[in-house]
Amino acid sequence: MSALHLIVDGPIAEIRLDNPAKLNAFTTDMLAAIEPHCAMIEKDPAIRAVVISAEDAKAFCAGADIIAWSELGPWDFARHWVREGHRLFDRVARLSKPTVAAIGGQAFGGGLEFAATADIRVMAPKATLALPEASVGIVPGWSGTQRLIRLLGEPVVKEMALFGRRISAERAHALGFAAELADDPRAKAFELAEALATKSPCAIEVAKYMIHAAAGEDRSAMIEALGAGMIGPTADREEGVTAFREKRKPDFPGK
Repeated sequence: MSALHLIVDGPIAEIRLDNPAKLNAFTTDMLAAIEPHCAMIEKDPAIRAVVISAEDAKAFCAGADIIAWSELGPWDFARHWVREGHRLFDRVARLSKPTVAAIGGQAFGGGLEFAATADIRVMAPKATLALPEASVGIVPGWSGTQRLIRLLGEPVVKEMALFGRRISAERAHALGFAAELADDPRAKAFELAEALATKSPCAIEVAKYMIHAAAGEDRSAMIEALGAGMIGPTADREEGVTAFREKRKPDFPGK
């Protein structure tokens, strides 16, 4: 049975891909598990960092299960599989907690797009990245032509999406996509997550908002979240809410 597990151990949560029979390819059930896992992570203040990993160290994720999406009609494929998958991957990318992906083997198609949602990526020296969608007559649908442009650059993504060329871990590291190379990427990812868990969670969350706003990752929401954070502790906000409850005209102190 394929699954997407959420395992919480102290301040670290792990989102683990588990579909080894198909190289951890995403199924509909695995996609459906993303939303509740993210909601649980956000609601638990004890969780300080998240590791994204795979059950099979040889393959992080081969992409989307072709059997799952090939049976869909054109409308359902576009509207549900692609659009919903894109929304769910965005949900992971915009978690307020820092995320570290451990890429032990191939990360192809949707698997690469899922790895791209992480804040930091660790790759095994022999791991590879690819966008092979053109070989089966489709195009990347879960941010491969969007988020990956910011992380790898337009020429590299074109090389991958148009020619199907694979990117080695060494090249991914040189391009900045992988923060580190490690023989045991999962262990290294946990080491980094544990270090992140010792930092100020408020500072890390705000830093993520600022960086995402600069990078164009849901910029409008990030800017408004930062603005709300600034106005939240003001005396003006307190006076406005109090006046509303007391049904009177507010007298803002400007503080």
